[in-house]
Amino acid sequence: MNNLSSKPLMLVLSSPSGAGKTTLSKKIQQSDSSFKISVSHTTRKARPNEVDGVDYHFVSKDKFNKLLDEGAFYEYSKIFDNFYGTSKSSVNTIIKNNCNVLFDIDWKGAQQLTNYKELNLLKIFILPPSKKELKKRLVARNQDGEESIKNRLLAYSQDIKHSKEYDYVIVNDNVDNCFNEIKQIINQKLKV
Repeated sequence: MNNLSSKPLMLVLSSPSGAGKTTLSKKIQQSDSSFKISVSHTTRKARPNEVDGVDYHFVSKDKFNKLLDEGAFYEYSKIFDNFYGTSKSSVNTIIKNNCNVLFDIDWKGAQQLTNYKELNLLKIFILPPSKKELKKRLVARNQDGEESIKNRLLAYSQDIKHSKEYDYVIVNDNVDNCFNEIKQIINQKLKV
């Protein structure tokens, strides 16, 4: 996957919350040094295992709104009372370092990215095997309260409606199989 085309690849991974996109994003970056994850800004509080500047840029709502007013984001959205956004400067830094960009974003963000025709986008939507399995994963990861899990499950039906907007849809019933499928798709895209 290390062969960069003339335009860096912008790989977008989206999924319902808990379907595995963050795990898959990290696996892609660890397996291929030409991919760098675009670190989003967010107004939500950091989880115990998260590091500012690595997992997200954790900012106040005021700071986020200031960046928004300045046109600093390629995409942004409000998810469960928190804002998330991909800054143009962080993406441009990755590109200047001659790397491909990996976006771990929702469907709303992916829709906004498609407005930038200069971006060489490859959009992959990750689905869990079932809603029941998704609930099991959300409970098992032990990062969200009961209300948050309920909201994420309610959003699931809306999320999957947008899977048809993507170049590929993959069911993550096994993280290694799903990862290998994504690698094959990337290799095909980079050969073109």
